[in-house]
Amino acid sequence: MQEKELEGRWLLLIHQIPPKPNYFRVKIWRRLQRLGAVAVKNSVYVLPKSDQAQEDFQWILREITQGGGEATLCEARFVEGLSDEQIEELFLVARSSDYHQITEEARRIAKSLPPNLRAEDDRRGETEINVDRLKRRLAEVVAIDFFGAPGREAAEGLISGLEARLHPIGPGMRSAAPAKAGLEDLRGYTWVTRKGIHVDRMASGWLIRRFIDPDAHFKFVTAKGYKPEAGELRFDMFEAEFTHEGDRCTFEVLMDRLRLNDPALRPIAEIVHDIDLKDSKFSRQETTGIDRLIAGIAMAHKEDETRLSRASAVFDDLYEYFRRKRG
Repeated sequence: MQEKELEGRWLLLIHQIPPKPNYFRVKIWRRLQRLGAVAVKNSVYVLPKSDQAQEDFQWILREITQGGGEATLCEARFVEGLSDEQIEELFLVARSSDYHQITEEARRIAKSLPPNLRAEDDRRGETEINVDRLKRRLAEVVAIDFFGAPGREAAEGLISGLEARLHPIGPGMRSAAPAKAGLEDLRGYTWVTRKGIHVDRMASGWLIRRFIDPDAHFKFVTAKGYKPEAGELRFDMFEAEFTHEGDRCTFEVLMDRLRLNDPALRPIAEIVHDIDLKDSKFSRQETTGIDRLIAGIAMAHKEDETRLSRASAVFDDLYEYFRRKRG
């Protein structure tokens, strides 16, 4: 077996904390949560291996031992039982839950605001404080989102929408470039999005190839720290040219920006919206079935090009159904 195959991908912190005082156990648990560590069993926490993770775990180990507990830090490679994919899923579920809490809070704030918020409104100051708090919380979650969990773009879009309502002109607004591009202006680009595509990225990729550029090339990247190259356009990822805006998913934003007014696309947009944002805004009867189908594609196929190809066939047929149904 090659040396690289023997290297561990993970760091494990195995600890035993005295039952008293109670606050010490809670304190350690909170520190582990802030690092983004997840539990694989009682008192065993894992992080992806990195120099930063090792340093963070070492500080906690020292704190545990100084508090009268025991702790061991080790590098691990899972051979039997849990797989790497299952460990990654634990991180995805944890961060997706964090993003969901942020989106729900952003929606609650949005519903509490009047349609036309005036500068002198007493609620403006409190709302600005709450939005700033949400932004800080989002930044904290993004910093420990090691595998690009779903929900980040929705949270960013909702917070950006709140900022736009508070500051209609100024730094709070998301850049709209290209605000109203023509289809001919977007041909010949490489379209970049996050790895592990799901419904919004699948549908957006289909929309791009079907209605914008039949020869479009796609590039699937790790979201953290990606810097676009010349000739690239990003979608459904951080700071993308096309991504969530307010309570609209990327598919809806693409349709609006590119003036795609085909009536058969509207029900598809509503289905994608409800699956992606999970807010039951449109509650179409087809949504549950398409949700299961998309989940099956993601479960059965790891390669993003394969996922896009399989999903595109689904959306081709769905588009044909809605096109003929209206005819």
